[in-house]
Amino acid sequence: MEIGKTYEGRSIYLLRVGNKTGAEKPAIFMDCGMHAREWISPAFCQWFLKEVVGSYNCMPLITTLFNQLDFLVVPVVNVDGYVYSWTKDRFWRKTRSKNSGSSCVGTDPNRNFDAKWCTTGTSTNPCSAVYCGTHAESEKEVKAVADFIRNHSSIIKAYLTIHSYSQLLLYPYSYDLSLPFDHKELDDLARDAVKKLRSLYDTKYIYGPGGSTIYLASGGSDDWAYDLGIKYSFTFELRDTGVYGFLLPESQIKPTCEETMLAVYHITQYVLDNLY
Repeated sequence: MEIGKTYEGRSIYLLRVGNKTGAEKPAIFMDCGMHAREWISPAFCQWFLKEVVGSYNCMPLITTLFNQLDFLVVPVVNVDGYVYSWTKDRFWRKTRSKNSGSSCVGTDPNRNFDAKWCTTGTSTNPCSAVYCGTHAESEKEVKAVADFIRNHSSIIKAYLTIHSYSQLLLYPYSYDLSLPFDHKELDDLARDAVKKLRSLYDTKYIYGPGGSTIYLASGGSDDWAYDLGIKYSFTFELRDTGVYGFLLPESQIKPTCEETMLAVYHITQYVLDNLY
Protein backbone atom coordinates (compact mmCIF):
# COMPACT_ATOMS: atom_id res chain seq x y z
CA MET A 1 0.00 0.00 0.00
CA GLU A 2 1.08 3.59 -0.54
CA ILE A 3 1.49 5.53 2.70
CA GLY A 4 2.56 8.82 1.13
CA LYS A 5 4.48 10.63 -1.57
CA THR A 6 8.03 11.91 -1.50
CA TYR A 7 8.98 15.53 -2.13
CA GLU A 8 9.51 14.70 -5.82
CA GLY A 9 6.22 12.82 -6.03
CA ARG A 10 7.38 9.20 -5.80
CA SER A 11 5.30 6.66 -3.91
CA ILE A 12 6.37 5.48 -0.48
CA TYR A 13 5.21 1.91 -0.18
CA LEU A 14 4.51 -0.25 2.84
CA LEU A 15 4.12 -4.00 2.56
CA ARG A 16 2.03 -5.83 5.13
CA VAL A 17 2.93 -9.51 5.38
CA GLY A 18 1.34 -12.07 7.65
CA ASN A 19 -1.34 -14.71 7.59
CA LYS A 20 -4.80 -13.16 7.37
CA THR A 21 -6.80 -14.40 10.34
CA GLY A 22 -9.71 -11.98 10.21
CA ALA A 23 -8.62 -10.48 13.52
CA GLU A 24 -6.30 -7.60 14.32
CA LYS A 25 -2.83 -8.87 15.20
CA PRO A 26 0.17 -7.30 16.91
CA ALA A 27 2.70 -6.00 14.40
CA ILE A 28 6.41 -5.41 13.87
CA PHE A 29 7.23 -2.24 11.92
CA MET A 30 10.47 -2.13 9.94
CA ASP A 31 11.86 0.56 7.70
CA CYS A 32 14.90 0.70 5.44
CA GLY A 33 16.53 3.27 3.19
CA MET A 34 16.12 6.31 5.41
CA HIS A 35 19.60 7.49 4.41
CA ALA A 36 20.14 7.33 0.66
CA ARG A 37 23.73 6.08 0.52
CA GLU A 38 23.18 3.14 2.87
CA TRP A 39 22.41 0.66 0.11
CA ILE A 40 22.68 -2.47 2.25
CA SER A 41 19.61 -1.23 4.15
CA PRO A 42 17.01 -1.53 1.34
CA ALA A 43 18.76 -4.74 0.31
CA PHE A 44 18.04 -6.16 3.74
CA CYS A 45 14.36 -5.21 3.68
CA GLN A 46 14.02 -6.93 0.31
CA TRP A 47 15.87 -9.97 1.63
CA PHE A 48 13.69 -10.07 4.73
CA LEU A 49 10.48 -10.02 2.71
CA LYS A 50 11.74 -12.72 0.34
CA GLU A 51 12.81 -14.97 3.19
CA VAL A 52 9.72 -14.72 5.37
CA VAL A 53 7.27 -15.12 2.50
CA GLY A 54 9.24 -18.01 0.98
CA SER A 55 9.64 -19.80 4.31
CA TYR A 56 5.99 -19.78 5.35
CA ASN A 57 4.79 -23.35 5.95
CA CYS A 58 8.42 -24.49 5.57
CA MET A 59 10.06 -23.11 8.71
CA PRO A 60 8.09 -23.58 11.95
CA LEU A 61 9.38 -20.30 13.41
CA ILE A 62 8.32 -18.25 10.38
CA THR A 63 4.97 -20.00 10.22
CA THR A 64 4.32 -19.19 13.89
CA LEU A 65 5.37 -15.58 13.46
CA PHE A 66 3.23 -15.19 10.33
CA ASN A 67 0.20 -16.67 12.04
CA GLN A 68 0.47 -14.54 15.17
CA LEU A 69 2.04 -11.29 13.94
CA ASP A 70 1.96 -8.91 11.00
CA PHE A 71 5.12 -7.38 9.57
CA LEU A 72 4.76 -3.81 8.31
CA VAL A 73 7.76 -3.08 6.09
CA VAL A 74 8.76 0.12 4.28
CA PRO A 75 11.56 -1.04 1.93
CA VAL A 76 12.72 2.50 1.09
CA VAL A 77 11.71 5.57 3.07
CA ASN A 78 13.87 8.17 1.32
CA VAL A 79 13.04 7.18 -2.25
CA ASP A 80 14.16 10.46 -3.85
CA GLY A 81 17.52 10.37 -2.13
CA TYR A 82 17.99 6.69 -2.93
CA VAL A 83 17.36 7.31 -6.64
CA TYR A 84 19.74 10.27 -6.52
CA SER A 85 22.45 8.11 -4.96
CA TRP A 86 22.14 5.68 -7.87
CA THR A 87 22.07 8.31 -10.61
CA LYS A 88 24.00 11.41 -9.43
CA ASP A 89 25.87 11.17 -6.12
CA ARG A 90 26.69 7.78 -4.59
CA PHE A 91 27.25 9.32 -1.16
CA TRP A 92 24.07 11.39 -0.95
CA ARG A 93 22.45 11.06 2.48
CA LYS A 94 19.48 13.40 2.83
CA THR A 95 16.10 13.87 1.20
CA ARG A 96 15.85 15.99 -1.96
CA SER A 97 13.55 18.76 -0.72
CA LYS A 98 14.42 22.35 -1.58
CA ASN A 99 15.33 24.69 1.26
CA SER A 100 14.04 28.24 1.13
CA GLY A 101 16.82 30.81 0.96
CA SER A 102 19.52 28.24 0.31
CA SER A 103 20.95 26.50 -2.73
CA CYS A 104 21.63 23.43 -0.58
CA VAL A 105 19.13 20.61 -0.94
CA GLY A 106 17.68 18.12 1.49
CA THR A 107 17.09 17.36 5.16
CA ASP A 108 18.40 14.45 7.19
CA PRO A 109 15.25 12.37 7.79
CA ASN A 110 16.74 10.78 10.89
CA ARG A 111 17.09 14.20 12.51
CA ASN A 112 13.58 15.25 11.51
CA PHE A 113 11.38 13.19 13.85
CA ASP A 114 9.70 14.89 16.81
CA ALA A 115 12.09 13.55 19.44
CA LYS A 116 13.71 16.58 21.13
CA TRP A 117 13.99 17.84 17.57
CA CYS A 118 17.07 19.85 16.62
CA THR A 119 18.59 19.99 20.11
CA THR A 120 21.83 17.99 19.75
CA GLY A 121 23.89 16.15 17.17
CA THR A 122 22.22 18.01 14.34
CA SER A 123 22.42 21.34 12.49
CA THR A 124 20.25 24.27 11.48
CA ASN A 125 22.43 24.80 8.39
CA PRO A 126 20.68 23.47 5.23
CA CYS A 127 24.09 22.62 3.77
CA SER A 128 24.89 20.23 6.62
CA ALA A 129 24.52 16.47 6.16
CA VAL A 130 22.63 16.41 9.47
CA TYR A 131 20.33 19.37 8.79
CA CYS A 132 17.24 18.96 10.97
CA GLY A 133 14.77 20.75 8.67
CA THR A 134 12.55 23.74 9.34
CA HIS A 135 10.42 21.89 11.89
CA ALA A 136 9.78 18.36 13.10
CA GLU A 137 8.25 16.22 10.33
CA SER A 138 8.91 18.92 7.74
CA GLU A 139 9.89 16.13 5.33
CA LYS A 140 7.05 14.39 3.53
CA GLU A 141 8.83 11.08 3.89
CA VAL A 142 9.16 11.43 7.66
CA LYS A 143 5.56 12.58 8.06
CA ALA A 144 4.30 9.62 6.02
CA VAL A 145 6.10 7.14 8.27
CA ALA A 146 5.18 8.97 11.47
CA ASP A 147 1.52 9.31 10.50
CA PHE A 148 1.25 5.60 9.69
CA ILE A 149 2.89 4.57 12.95
CA ARG A 150 0.74 6.98 14.98
CA ASN A 151 -2.40 5.67 13.30
CA HIS A 152 -1.44 2.07 14.06
CA SER A 153 0.35 2.54 17.37
CA SER A 154 -2.14 0.35 19.21
CA ILE A 155 -0.94 -2.73 17.32
CA ILE A 156 2.75 -1.92 16.63
CA LYS A 157 4.80 -3.61 19.33
CA ALA A 158 8.29 -3.22 17.86
CA TYR A 159 10.02 -0.67 15.65
CA LEU A 160 13.15 -1.70 13.73
CA THR A 161 15.01 0.78 11.55
CA ILE A 162 17.85 -0.49 9.39
CA HIS A 163 20.93 1.65 8.68
CA SER A 164 24.63 1.26 7.93
CA TYR A 165 27.43 1.17 8.78
CA SER A 166 29.26 0.41 12.10
CA GLN A 167 27.93 -3.01 13.23
CA LEU A 168 25.83 -1.70 16.08
CA LEU A 169 22.48 -2.52 17.63
CA LEU A 170 21.16 0.60 19.33
CA TYR A 171 18.15 1.41 21.47
CA PRO A 172 16.97 4.73 23.03
CA TYR A 173 18.02 7.23 23.87
CA SER A 174 20.13 9.05 21.32
CA TYR A 175 18.78 12.54 21.97
CA ASP A 176 20.45 12.65 25.40
CA LEU A 177 22.31 10.36 27.79
CA SER A 178 19.28 9.41 29.87
CA LEU A 179 18.28 5.75 29.90
CA PRO A 180 14.80 4.57 28.96
CA PHE A 181 12.48 3.11 31.58
CA ASP A 182 12.91 -0.31 29.93
CA HIS A 183 16.71 -0.06 29.73
CA LYS A 184 17.50 -3.40 31.38
CA GLU A 185 15.09 -5.36 29.20
CA LEU A 186 16.21 -3.62 26.01
CA ASP A 187 19.86 -4.13 26.90
CA ASP A 188 19.36 -7.84 27.57
CA LEU A 189 17.40 -8.27 24.36
CA ALA A 190 20.03 -6.43 22.31
CA ARG A 191 22.79 -8.53 23.89
CA ASP A 192 21.04 -11.78 22.98
CA ALA A 193 20.17 -10.58 19.46
CA VAL A 194 23.80 -9.63 18.81
CA LYS A 195 24.88 -13.04 20.07
CA LYS A 196 22.52 -14.72 17.59
CA LEU A 197 23.84 -12.53 14.76
CA ARG A 198 27.45 -13.38 15.59
CA SER A 199 26.75 -17.13 15.65
CA LEU A 200 26.69 -17.36 11.84
CA TYR A 201 29.80 -15.57 10.58
CA ASP A 202 31.38 -14.35 13.84
CA THR A 203 30.49 -10.75 12.97
CA LYS A 204 30.98 -8.66 16.09
CA TYR A 205 28.38 -6.05 16.99
CA ILE A 206 28.38 -3.52 19.81
CA TYR A 207 25.05 -2.79 21.48
CA GLY A 208 23.70 -0.16 23.82
CA PRO A 209 21.85 3.16 24.04
CA GLY A 210 22.52 5.31 21.01
CA GLY A 211 23.73 8.41 22.84
CA SER A 212 26.57 6.69 24.68
CA THR A 213 27.30 3.92 22.17
CA ILE A 214 27.74 5.98 19.00
CA TYR A 215 26.91 9.69 19.48
CA LEU A 216 24.23 12.10 20.61
CA ALA A 217 21.65 12.86 17.93
CA SER A 218 18.17 14.29 18.38
CA GLY A 219 15.22 13.80 16.06
CA GLY A 220 15.83 10.08 15.53
CA SER A 221 13.08 7.66 14.61
CA ASP A 222 13.78 5.04 17.29
CA ASP A 223 13.66 7.61 20.12
CA TRP A 224 10.44 8.98 18.66
CA ALA A 225 8.86 5.51 18.39
CA TYR A 226 9.86 4.61 21.94
CA ASP A 227 8.42 7.82 23.35
CA LEU A 228 5.23 7.10 21.41
CA GLY A 229 4.90 3.91 23.46
CA ILE A 230 6.57 1.31 21.23
CA LYS A 231 8.78 -0.37 23.79
CA TYR A 232 10.95 -2.52 21.54
CA SER A 233 12.56 0.17 19.38
CA PHE A 234 15.94 -0.59 17.83
CA THR A 235 18.32 0.78 15.22
CA PHE A 236 20.55 -1.64 13.33
CA GLU A 237 23.79 -0.31 11.85
CA LEU A 238 24.81 -3.11 9.48
CA ARG A 239 28.23 -4.04 8.08
CA ASP A 240 30.96 -3.06 8.07
CA THR A 241 33.13 -1.04 10.47
CA GLY A 242 34.76 1.18 7.85
CA VAL A 243 36.88 -0.93 5.51
CA TYR A 244 34.28 -0.49 2.77
CA GLY A 245 31.82 1.69 4.64
CA PHE A 246 28.89 2.68 2.42
CA LEU A 247 30.55 0.91 -0.54
CA LEU A 248 29.93 -2.55 0.87
CA PRO A 249 30.79 -5.03 -1.93
CA GLU A 250 28.14 -7.23 -3.50
CA SER A 251 29.80 -10.32 -2.03
CA GLN A 252 28.82 -9.14 1.46
CA ILE A 253 25.12 -8.61 0.77
CA LYS A 254 24.08 -12.22 1.32
CA PRO A 255 26.06 -12.86 4.53
CA THR A 256 25.01 -9.49 5.96
CA CYS A 257 21.37 -10.27 5.35
CA GLU A 258 21.62 -13.84 6.61
CA GLU A 259 23.20 -12.89 9.92
CA THR A 260 20.88 -9.90 10.45
CA MET A 261 17.87 -12.16 9.93
CA LEU A 262 18.94 -14.18 13.00
CA ALA A 263 18.91 -11.06 15.17
CA VAL A 264 15.57 -9.89 13.77
CA TYR A 265 14.04 -13.33 14.28
CA HIS A 266 15.24 -13.33 17.87
CA ILE A 267 13.79 -9.89 18.60
CA THR A 268 10.53 -10.77 16.87
CA GLN A 269 10.11 -14.03 18.81
CA TYR A 270 10.87 -12.22 22.04
CA VAL A 271 8.27 -9.56 21.28
CA LEU A 272 5.68 -12.25 20.54
CA ASP A 273 6.48 -13.93 23.86
CA ASN A 274 6.34 -10.63 25.75
CA LEU A 275 3.40 -8.74 24.30
CA TYR A 276 2.25 -5.69 26.21
